[in-house]
Amino acid sequence: MNEISTGDPTRDLAQNLRGWRKRRGLTQAELAIAAKVSKSLVQKIEQGIAGQTTLETVHRLAIALKVPTTELVGAHGDAREPHTSTVLPPEVWEQTGRALAGKFGYPDEEPTVAGVSSALDSLKPLLAGNQYREVAHLLPSLIRDADALNGAGRGIRSRVLNTAGWVLTQVRQFELAGATLHHARDAAEDHLDEAAAVNTLVWLRLREGRLDDARRLATEWADRIEPRMSRATERELTLWGRLVLGISNAAVRDNRPGEAADTIRLAQTAATAVGREVLSDTSTTRTFGPVTVAMIRAENAAVQDRPDEVLRIAERIPAGGGLLVATSASRNRHRLDVASALVSTRRSDEAVAVLTDLASHSPQWLSQQRYAKDVVGRIVGRRRTLSTGMRTLADLTGVVL
Repeated sequence: MNEISTGDPTRDLAQNLRGWRKRRGLTQAELAIAAKVSKSLVQKIEQGIAGQTTLETVHRLAIALKVPTTELVGAHGDAREPHTSTVLPPEVWEQTGRALAGKFGYPDEEPTVAGVSSALDSLKPLLAGNQYREVAHLLPSLIRDADALNGAGRGIRSRVLNTAGWVLTQVRQFELAGATLHHARDAAEDHLDEAAAVNTLVWLRLREGRLDDARRLATEWADRIEPRMSRATERELTLWGRLVLGISNAAVRDNRPGEAADTIRLAQTAATAVGREVLSDTSTTRTFGPVTVAMIRAENAAVQDRPDEVLRIAERIPAGGGLLVATSASRNRHRLDVASALVSTRRSDEAVAVLTDLASHSPQWLSQQRYAKDVVGRIVGRRRTLSTGMRTLADLTGVVL
């Protein structure tokens, strides 16, 4: 039902809201009652004169209309010419950068802590599905609304900024991600909220190849939190466990195998105490628990060029993985390790099957991964002729044939 995206967020919202309201057979008054907003606000939005509408209000309208929030903000672009490319150009994130710099305007309505928190929760399915183009449409308004809360919403602002930093790291907007995560730390209400932002910052440093910075930061904060297993809260255990995994990630890449092995054993202790997979923070889809530790063991084995060990560990992880989100970035990364190990053991057809499944469920995520490009490049480099599936994977990951 999306109207054609005009590039003007206010006009897109006006067109889409009017179109969906009519499709649902609702009057403006009926929609206002269902969404618990005023009729005059619905009228102003549809007329394109509402100014900066909060994401909280858009979310309420979407619930009343029984559509995803992205259907109202125009995240799908031109309905006649849908996006076919999953590779996101840098300009997709320009509005997010403007919002982070405080240049995305000020909402006409007064946002609430509960409303911003609810809007952040509504973003989680898109994060879990690695739908970054859709996230890019919603994130600027969410950042703007969180900023407008001022002191009253310090904690939720930290979580919104941590989410933004995590997404920007996923899509390789590293410089903007770093600045955002430092702001998330500054906004934190307590040391555990700050530790959550630090966890994301450690991951950013790993992706940038700044191993010493990642190792030092993770070690510093793991020491700050270090819980007593018998009395620690679940949140303390998960945050500490994630930080320890960050140390292991950095150590194995820095050719410190002993430290990598020691720290992953510590993480296993915390995972055993937790007993299951749980969210490691409320800003991302990253989990911590026995399965996460097993996947990092496999990742370390991949870094050490031990493909047989990668496959041995992977075989012990159930198909569902016990994860909260089967398509999470962590799970997807593990499957890339498996695909790489399969190529190394001359089982390329099986590797193609793994990659094809990833492309089916998480195309936007896969297209951002240089690791995926390397794996696909190794596959096609060995073949004189390529199947249609291999050519599709090459196009998706940017491999030049």
